[in-house]
Amino acid sequence: MKNIILPLLILTTVSIGCKTTQSQKKTNLNKTEKAAIIGSSSGAVLGGILGNKKNNSVLGAILGATVGGAVGVVIGNKMDKQAKKIQDELGNVAKVERVSEGIKLTFDSQLLFDFGKASLRESYKDDLWKLGNTLKQYPETDLLIVGHTDNVGSESFNEALSKKRAKTVSDELTSTGISKNRIKVKGKGETQPSETNETDLGRSQNRRVEIAIYANKKMNAAAIKENL
Repeated sequence: MKNIILPLLILTTVSIGCKTTQSQKKTNLNKTEKAAIIGSSSGAVLGGILGNKKNNSVLGAILGATVGGAVGVVIGNKMDKQAKKIQDELGNVAKVERVSEGIKLTFDSQLLFDFGKASLRESYKDDLWKLGNTLKQYPETDLLIVGHTDNVGSESFNEALSKKRAKTVSDELTSTGISKNRIKVKGKGETQPSETNETDLGRSQNRRVEIAIYANKKMNAAAIKENL
C-alpha cells in the first residue's frame, strides 16, 4: 500500500459531469504527473480521502485495488465511462463519485427502506435493476456493499440492520444476473458516520448504503496490456 499511496496518490473525488482532461494524455508524462491523474480524468479535487479511508470501508476497498501509474490512468478512463452511465441511469437516486481508480455510490437508506426495516421498498427496485443492468455491461469490476446506520438504538441492532440492508441490495443486484462472486457485503452499523449524530439532519445522512466499484484482476490485466 505504501507504493500505491505515494505520492499522496493525489486521491481524487470527482463528481460526474466534468469533461475529461489530462487523463487522456498518456504520452510525455513523468511519474509525478501520472500519479497526479490516477483515477481521475476530470478536474482533480484534493480532499481528505487519505485520512478518511481508515474510517470508511468503501474508500479502503477502492484504494486497496488501486494500481497507479499509466495503468491506473487506463483504468480511470474506463471508470469514467461507467460512472457516467450509472449517473445517467440513476439520476438523483444515488450520489455518484469518482474516487481514485474506482466509483463510490451512496444511497440514502430512507429512500430504499422503511425506518428500522431491511425490506427494499418496491418503488426503488427498478433503480437497483437499472444499476444491475449497467454493472452487467462492466463485468471486469467488483463491488463492496456497506450498510450504515445512525446511533439510534443499540449497537448490536444497528450492526445487524446495516448488514441486512447491504445484503438486501446485494440480493437485488444479483437477481439481475450479476455474479455473486463479484460482490462482498459488510454492515458497519453506527461505527462509520459521515456526519454528526447530534442532529436530525446528520442522523438522516448517516443512514445510508455505500457501494464501492473497483477493478478486478481481469481489468487490471487488460489495462496493462493496453498500456504496453
